Amino acid sequence: MSTQEKSLFMTFLMTPDMANFSGHVHGGAILKVLDQVAYACAARYCKSYVVTASLDQVIFREPIEVGELVTFKANVNYVGRTSMEIGIKVIAENLTTKASRHVISCYFTMVARGPDGKAIDVPPLLVETDLDRRLFEAGKMRKEMREEIVERNRKLHVGIPD
Repeated sequence: MSTQEKSLFMTFLMTPDMANFSGHVHGGAILKVLDQVAYACAARYCKSYVVTASLDQVIFREPIEVGELVTFKANVNYVGRTSMEIGIKVIAENLTTKASRHVISCYFTMVARGPDGKAIDVPPLLVETDLDRRLFEAGKMRKEMREEIVERNRKLHVGIPD
């Protein structure tokens, strides 16, 4: 059995202070928690301070209701030299009916930093199961896609207008 801590589950109750004007949980409130979950998962894995480098493919599948219990299931999917991809699946549970549903998925790239603020190497990811291998390969593909998008945008000189 591996001693790597590559998964993390965190559960939060969605409270009224997180609601938007429609009465659902505000997307920004969820994004903040997602970032905290990604940080906790990555920092625990590499045992160092980490920063968010990118956030990809945030898919808000369904609204989250105030009063629901929401579980964030984070996993280190892929590791490069100094960065890690953290996949997060979010499950909302109605406490009255016990019905649960998959409401959000996303991928964070987190970079390990040393005391001087410079990027540091992270431990290689132990790929032990078929699921680990599939997650690793998918994370590698997403990294390559991110790099391609950055390069294409650079060539087009696409940016936010002044």
